[in-house]
Amino acid sequence: MNHFTRILTVFLFIGFSVQAQAQRNSSIKGKVVTADGYPAVAVSVTLKGEAISTQSNVDGLYQFTKLKPGTYLVVVSALGLQTGERSITLGNNDNQNVDFRLSEKSDQLKEVVIGGKVKRYKVDVPSTSLRLNAPLLEIPQNIQIVSGQTLADQQVISMSDALVRNVSGATRVEHWGDMYTNITMRGSQIQAMRNGFNFVTSFWGPLTEDMSFVDHVEFVKGPAGFMLGNGDPSGMYNVVTKKPTGSNRGEVSFTSGSYDLYRTAFDLDRKLTDDGKLLFRFNAAVQNKGSFRPFEHNDRYTIAPSLSYQITNTTKITAEYAYQNAKMTEVGSYYIFSPDGYATLPRDFTLTQLGVDPTRINDHSAFVNLQQNFSDTWKATAQVAYSKYLQTGQSSWPSSIFADGTLIRNVGLWDADATMKLAQFFVNGKIKTGGITHNILTGFDGGKKNYYADFYQSHDLDLPSAPFDVNNPNYGFPGNGYPNFDRSLSVKDRAIAAGGVIDQKYSSVYLQDELAFFDNKARLTLAGRYSYVKQSTYGAAPDEASRFTPRLGLSVSLDRNASVYAVYDQAFIPQTGFLRSGDKIDPITGSNYELGIKKDWMNGKWNTTVSVYRIRKQNELTGDPGNKAGENFSIVVGEKRAQGIEFDLKGELTRGLSLIANYAYTDGKVTEVAEGVTSTFVGQVVPGFAKHTSNAWLSYTAQSGALKGFGVSSGFTHLAGRATNTYNTTQTEQNLPDYFKLDAGLFWEGHGLRITGNVFNVLDKYLYSGGYYSNYWNAPTYNQPAYSWQAEAPRNYRVSIAYKF
Repeated sequence: MNHFTRILTVFLFIGFSVQAQAQRNSSIKGKVVTADGYPAVAVSVTLKGEAISTQSNVDGLYQFTKLKPGTYLVVVSALGLQTGERSITLGNNDNQNVDFRLSEKSDQLKEVVIGGKVKRYKVDVPSTSLRLNAPLLEIPQNIQIVSGQTLADQQVISMSDALVRNVSGATRVEHWGDMYTNITMRGSQIQAMRNGFNFVTSFWGPLTEDMSFVDHVEFVKGPAGFMLGNGDPSGMYNVVTKKPTGSNRGEVSFTSGSYDLYRTAFDLDRKLTDDGKLLFRFNAAVQNKGSFRPFEHNDRYTIAPSLSYQITNTTKITAEYAYQNAKMTEVGSYYIFSPDGYATLPRDFTLTQLGVDPTRINDHSAFVNLQQNFSDTWKATAQVAYSKYLQTGQSSWPSSIFADGTLIRNVGLWDADATMKLAQFFVNGKIKTGGITHNILTGFDGGKKNYYADFYQSHDLDLPSAPFDVNNPNYGFPGNGYPNFDRSLSVKDRAIAAGGVIDQKYSSVYLQDELAFFDNKARLTLAGRYSYVKQSTYGAAPDEASRFTPRLGLSVSLDRNASVYAVYDQAFIPQTGFLRSGDKIDPITGSNYELGIKKDWMNGKWNTTVSVYRIRKQNELTGDPGNKAGENFSIVVGEKRAQGIEFDLKGELTRGLSLIANYAYTDGKVTEVAEGVTSTFVGQVVPGFAKHTSNAWLSYTAQSGALKGFGVSSGFTHLAGRATNTYNTTQTEQNLPDYFKLDAGLFWEGHGLRITGNVFNVLDKYLYSGGYYSNYWNAPTYNQPAYSWQAEAPRNYRVSIAYKF
């Protein structure tokens, strides 16, 4: 902590220096409503002559902060909208409210916003599910938000698409098809959140969200106790779902693409009562999706209704439900295995056997959120979530691999029944003591999770006397026939009998005080969280643990558009696994040191963030390299360290030209080895990252002339120094080669219609991820190392037509 204390001292000195600058301690905020009293969404609000602008949010609210005393002309405008303006004079430390009522009614405004919509990749304020109630520029942490417009432009239809290209350092290690997301960042797999809840019941969940009901995705880098839910010290992503806005809008879209992709999505947003108190939104999608590999498919349909009711002027309740139904080829159909090296088989090669039953998933989730505003500065939020995940299916994985490239394909049963019951309560408020403003956040988080799985039955498709030859594949009737698994008992009973149970109970309390000094030019965060966890895994005896984790952060505004920050945070999270020794599993403990600078450019049109960090994690589990086929033991690494630097850029560089670009350097190594562990050594590279990750997405839209509304976009992903999923006890490196993917597209938008076409993997490269297994297939008569990889699609396309009404 001594180094960090010195850093904080430097930052405080900067804060005192800033105080000597001209006073910018005043603000203007207000609400924009339509002629019939509804919030006006996405309307431009500008300080004329200052070249400072923002947009009204879903509640019609806008805000300008850090203004110096003087007279300002506040202008409200949009293409096709009658301009409104108000002159306001600010004194020192003066905070004034300026509201606007438009001449247009809500239905008229809908057409205005559709026609004059500006493409936005930059988001200035996180969702309320992050609970921070502050602009990203002032938060002492690196938080990156992938906007809904970004998802639409890049034709991201599920979390397993190229979503991670928009965030520095984020990669997908194992594809798991379109079933699970499994994102790594800062050297570890990060936690999956939805609307502020930790939504993971096991390593394999949750089911990747269909984008039809997703508004945007927030990536929080490093520990985040303010999320209340358990989180990894490397970070988390928070999926924010679509909610009613009362804007009386709708959208229907059709997408077609390579390999028999056909998809229809529908979004209807409506007021159910004339007073706008009862709002409704309905999102749905249906999809048929083939693959470049034979026999493989992933068909889905999704429905997601939501309802909100303004009970009183200060009380609002929102209820959401989402149902996802998936029917897909058995899990593992995308894996390829060979003793000869990566990419030594055609990328459309498959080990899947035609006739094996598909995997079926029914995923239910529900959320209820109640907000009570006590005043302009204090509010309380209570929310609950329920999830029910049902899977009936199978997984494929070879039981034997031989040096001549032949193998024995195996199909294992994988039925699962998972339930989550989660609850949170938190309070946000603001008080002043002398010249210091205290932004208070306190809350409770509790949950119960149960995961029951039967993956203990398996069947070899091939006979030892007639193994499957990858160089001369025969997909006829398998030599050992098809499996006939015993499902006479319920999944829960089978799981309990075989030890396939993961359960967890947890509770935590969190208290944070952000102290704002020098008229909010410097913000010091003092926070702590106490967590209690009780869990058991795969039939092991329950473990209990508790811990207090502190958080210390500082953010200093250099001027209205730039800030520097430092943060020290700890994490304490449970983990699942089973040690060969039978010893209990301790939770992960981790700490994060981070420094960064954030800056808005061109009056907030685009933003950059640069951060450096060091994360230390103790007690983390990894797969036991000594596992034989059918075993799932883990080992405790001891301590590992991840450190690096990250750069993110988002926004509109100039009119019509938008850019998302990022770069990350990541270095993950083992720094201590637990007693008795021989398969890991100090200095060993920890799998799960690419040392150099670079991404960009550039989009240009013609603003005038005959080509107005037409646009072109292009993007790339480059990964170098990939150290991913190497299960190797010989300590030699069989890491993956560098990766480069280029995408490009065209689009046109006008009169409520948008046509988008993208070509992915333009260069038609053989792209893949995977890992090396040194002795996984170990038996008395053979011990064969093997390379495993999951290929990506060759050059392919998607075309979408969307109509807003």
